[in-house]
Amino acid sequence: MSKTLIIAEKPSVATDLARVLGKELGKFTRDKSGSFYQNDKAIITSAVGHLLEQKKPMTEGGKSLPWKFDYLPVIPKSFELEPIKQSEDRLKKVLQLAKSKDVTEIVNACDAGREGELIFHNLVRYGKWTKPARRLWMQSMTDEAILNAWHSMRSEADMQPLTNAAVCRSESDWLIGLNSTRALTILQSRGGFSVTPAGRVQTPTLAILTQRELEIQAFEPEPYSEVWADFGVQSGVYSGRWIDRDWKKNDNPHSRAERIWDSALATVIRDRCRGKSGTVTEEKKPVTTIAPLLYDLTSLQREAANRYGFSAKRTLQLAQECYEKHKVLTYPRTDSRYLPEDYLGKVYGIVGAVAEENAEFAPFARDILDNKRVKPNRRVFDTKKVSDHFAIIPTGKIEKLSGDVQKLFEMVMARFLAVFFPPAVFEDTRRTTLIDHRDGVTDAFLTTGRVLVEPGWQAVYGRKAGSSSKEELVPVRDGEQAAVREIEIRNAMTKPPARYNEATLLAAMEGAGKLVHDEELAAAMSERGLGTPATRASIIEGLISQEYIARDGRDLLATRRGIELIALLERIGLKTLTSPSLTGEWEYKLKQMEQASLGRESFMDGIKKLTGEIVKRVHDFQEAQQQVELPEMDLDCPCCHAHGLKNTLDAVSCRSCKFSIRKVISGREMADEELKTLIVDGRTGILQGFTSRFGKPFEAGLELNDKCRATLYFPAREEDESAVNEEAVKAASVTVPGMGEHDVMETAKAWKLPTLTAGKENTPVSVARTILGREIPLDQVLKILSEGKSDLMKGFISQRTKRPFDAYLVFNAKLGKIGFEFPPREKKYPARKAAGSGKNAKESKESKGKEGKPKAK
Repeated sequence: MSKTLIIAEKPSVATDLARVLGKELGKFTRDKSGSFYQNDKAIITSAVGHLLEQKKPMTEGGKSLPWKFDYLPVIPKSFELEPIKQSEDRLKKVLQLAKSKDVTEIVNACDAGREGELIFHNLVRYGKWTKPARRLWMQSMTDEAILNAWHSMRSEADMQPLTNAAVCRSESDWLIGLNSTRALTILQSRGGFSVTPAGRVQTPTLAILTQRELEIQAFEPEPYSEVWADFGVQSGVYSGRWIDRDWKKNDNPHSRAERIWDSALATVIRDRCRGKSGTVTEEKKPVTTIAPLLYDLTSLQREAANRYGFSAKRTLQLAQECYEKHKVLTYPRTDSRYLPEDYLGKVYGIVGAVAEENAEFAPFARDILDNKRVKPNRRVFDTKKVSDHFAIIPTGKIEKLSGDVQKLFEMVMARFLAVFFPPAVFEDTRRTTLIDHRDGVTDAFLTTGRVLVEPGWQAVYGRKAGSSSKEELVPVRDGEQAAVREIEIRNAMTKPPARYNEATLLAAMEGAGKLVHDEELAAAMSERGLGTPATRASIIEGLISQEYIARDGRDLLATRRGIELIALLERIGLKTLTSPSLTGEWEYKLKQMEQASLGRESFMDGIKKLTGEIVKRVHDFQEAQQQVELPEMDLDCPCCHAHGLKNTLDAVSCRSCKFSIRKVISGREMADEELKTLIVDGRTGILQGFTSRFGKPFEAGLELNDKCRATLYFPAREEDESAVNEEAVKAASVTVPGMGEHDVMETAKAWKLPTLTAGKENTPVSVARTILGREIPLDQVLKILSEGKSDLMKGFISQRTKRPFDAYLVFNAKLGKIGFEFPPREKKYPARKAAGSGKNAKESKESKGKEGKPKAK
């Protein structure tokens, strides 16, 4: 009997399809392996996201492609695919089912969108399937939506434009990313291999952070003053701040109506208002605020970062756990903040489940049901604004959760219920106190306040009528006289723009289209920005792992390596890679392709041309750099003794013989003075900053061998000879719990305990006298060994960020190692009863950063 093979993108969708389609096709039974469902008419299986990826470039002989310009650009005639190792078993099962003789038709039930189309198309290509295929296009996962999609499946021809766009996006990202990375790596690998990753999305993201860091570095603070006064009226006292009523916004981004740039003028204002009275006028007006839209992944990540300090990666992990393990939230990797219009009934069911089973949110759910608040509303239900997936909402399943998972679930639950409540109504008060002087001058002091009148949706977040975000203002009568009780000048300095954190960077990536000046390209980016909700967390983590950016608490900052890359790209003239405009141009053309108004070949021809241009620009820049000749070094050649050495950006060399020393050795750029020392003395001292081919930093010296070639020598070689004779003086004795009493010996570089051994190799325990730039005194060594932990020590210097930090040193008796323990982070925000309190211990440690363990010698 012939069967239809239905391939979903995720196992959970396959399960839903088996349940719903079983009503039409007959009950499905699950295979023992758990990888598919079947009955007499159909087989339902799934991928687990992408099962295939672009194959890495190889030489004709099947070897890895050398990192040389001779092999660039890499533009294959056909893009070959290879299995992703982690999901290779699932791929084999899907291919096996597709080849079954019983299967006569294959249905693509992957997610409705570009990526779902790519996942299925790659399977068709790799498996060389020729069986007819159709598309099950589901905008939502309600039973009705699934059955409607089943009865109105689309043909392969209908889907070809979207397939073309999906494949073009994948292949073009591969071409630009691989060739840019290889070209820049070759350029940067003078005297050592230094991978320099670049790409269409990560490099513009780095450029955003770099621009902010440069703005902060160039910022020069300016002093300004504000004049504050306390006014007494019949009902009490209120504060007001002086303002310039004639102030208008100008080119100075720091200009404000309340800021006084001349300190002498501030003094004049204070002195002339002291002891005076002013006339009070007041305006009150209602202000309404509507509930925020439902969450997509990016907005959820932003708010979780602001509220709890979660990284984008952490938020995605928690949301994925809520979706896969607990099944309390819908699919999280979505870029939509809306629900399909046929979801009203489903929403009523979810709200009903909450009203019955969730004690904390039940009162709000019952309010929604009693007042019939779930109704067609374009801010909630809009099928046109649902792409591959709809907004993140609760599923209606109630399960006991804890910790960070509970916090994230409560955020989504509160937002889901809040969107059905009416707007919150505030009363805004603007109070002006005018002090008239005899010379006709009038000084104005402004006081503002806001009071919640009708909580509306904010009731879900615990707000009540009458609450105020500020201290409540004492009442006044219009025209009442207010006496100046106290008046003071508050001096301050302008501040540089704030560094990005995860929340603000995600917002910048999402709104990157605003940085594109071409209106059509900006419009094309408006729905996607840089990256997708599913990839933005990995882009940020990738930039961190590549050491282009670093975390400093909650802040993200571009490192020197990242800033140098953007500067290099600008010098090369590759603004294409640093500006979001490339993404805008692609999205514009891919949309045209989805509408069948642009051909795949035309798009790819342009990408191949751009790839070649990028490689050529980098190669030309390298050749130009090699031709630049600096002033000659006034030194004798150590090899042939000819006077005067050629000096270029890359090397110092002799014109009379083959002597040459590269200026970058093992990833370290040599200073001219260091090179001169090497050439004249034949040897340098020990230098830091070298990098091994495995990316590990090390220290070494340079010396000229008998062939006048620069070679490395290591401090260990010198130390080995004197280690036996190293002078050690007894400094103290210490009792280590469970390990007895031992002598502490003082040497030039460490505190050593030769009779105390630990670890697998039973090596003697020692504590370096200096750890990360911080001297470790004897009293703290004794405390670490006897009590297991030092006092809080200040002044360690992070190797990664070069910033100071405080920590305890702790002793691991089992390993014989010294490690760091960080003090608990001070909470910035008060705990909320409903949503839980700030960070847990794990998140606090993550936000502090990990300095690693100092090596015990």
